[in-house]
Amino acid sequence: MTEPAGSPFLYLTTRGHKTGNPHEIEIWFVERDELYYVVAEHRERAHWVQNVQHEPAVRFRVGDRTLIGRGRVVRPDAEPELAADVARLMDAKYGWSDGLIVELTPDGNR
Repeated sequence: MTEPAGSPFLYLTTRGHKTGNPHEIEIWFVERDELYYVVAEHRERAHWVQNVQHEPAVRFRVGDRTLIGRGRVVRPDAEPELAADVARLMDAKYGWSDGLIVELTPDGNR
């Protein structure tokens, strides 16, 4: 799976953990092994991260592709190689990687 040319952003829709309403954000991303990774600058304080922690079912768009899947927080202490690799990819693509990593797994890739 390759990243669509000219797609610097992923559009992530979560379900609000307080309201139940859909909430969409535009966010930088990288792809690794057919999974997508986004980084929350404000870590667990970001509302979208709180939404994923309460309800991992997500929808996301990359280019003209809309995917349904699940989100989860990557814990660097439990997955140091994955966290380091995603940080390297983010640094190479955007020159920034300081935040909480969230993995997005499209359905069918579990």
